Amino acid sequence: MPVQPLSASGRLYAVAAFAEALTWAGLLIGMWLKYGAEATDLGVWLFGRLHGAAFLFYLAATLVTASRLRWPGWALLLGMLAAIPPLVTMPLEWWLRRKGLLSAAAAA
Repeated sequence: MPVQPLSASGRLYAVAAFAEALTWAGLLIGMWLKYGAEATDLGVWLFGRLHGAAFLFYLAATLVTASRLRWPGWALLLGMLAAIPPLVTMPLEWWLRRKGLLSAAAAA
């Protein structure tokens, strides 16, 4: 089954999922530098702030996308829960894309 093109809301969600995962990775590296290597806390300082903003952006984008594309409740719940464990937003975005829930046809 070919992957359908993303809708505008689907693109918003994809960008938010990538930003959330990228800042999670940066925060994890920063925590290793601070607590593991005991080198610097700059990574935690910077990526903590960036991840906080990306987390809120992801949650808002998930709500907007779920509303505009008329996601079923289970998809919205998975979207919201995916922001909690590290790096889960990207695999979920890929899966939702394959399921067609990020395309314009999903709203129809």
